[in-house]
Amino acid sequence: MPYTELDRRALRVLLVEDDDADAVLVSELFADSGVAVDLRRARTLAEAAGLLDVDCVLLDLGLPDAYGLGAIQRLLTGPRVPAVVVLTGRTESGLGLRAVAAGAQDYLVKGEVTAELLGRTVRYAAERRRAEVQERDLYRAQLRASETSRLERALLPTPLVGDGAMEVLVGYRAGRDGLLGGDFYDVVERADGSVAAVVGDVAGHGPDEAALGAQLRTAWRTSVLAGLPPAQVLDVTEQILSAERGRPEIFATLVMVVIDPERTSMELFLCGHPTPFLLDDPTTALPAGERGRALGIPVLGGWRSSRVELGPSWRVVLFTDGVLETTIDGGTARLGEEGLQRVMAEQVRAHRADPDQGTDLVERILEKVRALHGGDLVDDTALVVLGWGQR
Repeated sequence: MPYTELDRRALRVLLVEDDDADAVLVSELFADSGVAVDLRRARTLAEAAGLLDVDCVLLDLGLPDAYGLGAIQRLLTGPRVPAVVVLTGRTESGLGLRAVAAGAQDYLVKGEVTAELLGRTVRYAAERRRAEVQERDLYRAQLRASETSRLERALLPTPLVGDGAMEVLVGYRAGRDGLLGGDFYDVVERADGSVAAVVGDVAGHGPDEAALGAQLRTAWRTSVLAGLPPAQVLDVTEQILSAERGRPEIFATLVMVVIDPERTSMELFLCGHPTPFLLDDPTTALPAGERGRALGIPVLGGWRSSRVELGPSWRVVLFTDGVLETTIDGGTARLGEEGLQRVMAEQVRAHRADPDQGTDLVERILEKVRALHGGDLVDDTALVVLGWGQR
């Protein structure tokens, strides 16, 4: 049988006992038990509260500041809860079961405890508590993975584009903690043959922002598929934001493009969001004559588009600010717009030199930014590349 951590070191035991004679007896029993124990003592529950970095607490139920099962309940309310074994002189029927039901791992009666029984009980209680914590942590991890998977499906959909001649690449990286944030993207081909794409970012981080981002992405796709004009799509998306956000100060930045059916020009809507790049060597920012407010900002004014001529062959990249704001070389300097343009131009050259490497252009860009940062990015990041005439 494999050894556990508790087999390799002394058990850390906190005795909460106000009676000096009983404390001496417990110490002697441990000495005779053959179990290596690092024994500490507190005389009150208040004193014990600062000493709970142990494997097991031996708890007397008759303390100066706590009596009966209430002592267990108070002990179990702290942020760190070790195993608890009740040690008391009270022998009335049913008290042991009630103590275990209240959260203790076991129950011992003073005067009936042998050295062997004490050592075995404390060791087993610590192992059971460790197993309980591991099982709880595993359940939480599974629950978090399930929630993340559900949000990924809502935030990061499969592009809905039937034109096989159009290049559509998408990429996403969760932040350093692995939890999805409010970044989202989508690409949809409309009934008239035009292609609409969006990249958005809900202000803040965490499951609430991720859930709101998923709702905005769904509202955007539904509005596009319903054939609404682009400006009205933004109106509907903002209405959903206002209705579903948890606090009135929550807002979302967003960039939307609509590529015309001939693939030679596009409409560009900027809603408080970074300007997309024309992805080439060199990579440059698209002209953006019209800039609008972020969604959810309580100021007057809607959104107007800029018309961008694309030509016969092009690639455009939309992104969230996670790639712009990432720090590089282990310092505080940020990659920024110029740095990101250089990274993208470098990856365009590398992709042209070795297009069959097996890694698409978006993955190359994200991996290069990650390498410059020196590990996983702090903020979540989404990228969308749309291209025509590049294959």
